Amino acid sequence: MIAPRRSAAVAILLAGLVPFAALAQSGKPLRILVGYSAGGAVDALARIVGQQIAATSKETVIVENKPGAGTNIAVKALIDSPPDGQTLLMAANALAANGALFDPPPFDIARDIAPVAMVGRVPVVIATSAESKIDTLAKLIDAAKRQPHTVTYATPGNGSTPHLAIGLFERTAGISLLHVPYKGGAPAIADVLGGHVMLVAVNVLEVLPLVRGGKLKVLAVMSKSRTSVLPDVPTVAESGYPQFEASVWYGLVAPAKTPPAVVARLNAQVQQALASPTVKQMLADAGGEAFPGTPEQFGTFLQSERARYEKLIRDAGIKPD
Repeated sequence: MIAPRRSAAVAILLAGLVPFAALAQSGKPLRILVGYSAGGAVDALARIVGQQIAATSKETVIVENKPGAGTNIAVKALIDSPPDGQTLLMAANALAANGALFDPPPFDIARDIAPVAMVGRVPVVIATSAESKIDTLAKLIDAAKRQPHTVTYATPGNGSTPHLAIGLFERTAGISLLHVPYKGGAPAIADVLGGHVMLVAVNVLEVLPLVRGGKLKVLAVMSKSRTSVLPDVPTVAESGYPQFEASVWYGLVAPAKTPPAVVARLNAQVQQALASPTVKQMLADAGGEAFPGTPEQFGTFLQSERARYEKLIRDAGIKPD
């Protein structure tokens, strides 16, 4: 069974998550690897989706956290696992970006993994202290154009999804900001609250409690459409940059050479989980949405993301921590 873990950062995701009885194990358990520490958003989603798969399939599902090296440790563990459908990875944007971010590339998603299913998306947001004079996206852009490379922004680290999202925004808006990388979202947010950095870019889940508490203000969401948890906050796209989109996405992948019939079975289990009211509500409460689809659709999406990140990382000269 999966034991849900709670933390302040994911309380909204895990609220109402009901533990279930241990399931009778038949054969090997289904392992879902996570390249991040327990308690984060990817970990929470893996446990929520895993719970639903376990409840409907009567399989035992185990979530294993293997953080480190920008998720490359977890990806290698997946690649080295037997392609029998019993080991999956709950991946996020790093899966598509790391091939270009690291030299030499640690893996090749076209060669080493088998897409199973997209799970969902959560917006990246640009936020600032509630007391900041830069309280709109227009003021941010104006300040950056007047004094290039002086407006500072914090992210969870070099090469993180929010860092790449801001890099894309800089090129779209024709501005130059000053990046201040941190080892995670929490310290980045803390320094914005303390006035040491002007802005922070993180996924919406990490700032929601502070926004609702009046300590942070979100200037824009970077998803294609507004998020239900911050309905009054405009998107970058509607603020003068049509078609702009940058979100944190999540999906499940298996080792390469996993038989197509096994991938199809796993995809069907994930689709059933995504259709459950529990998963839909948890994603909605986190400001995101479920994205059902086929393995082929997820594979096409991964390749398009890979191409987009390769260009951005090359043009911006982004390096990992």
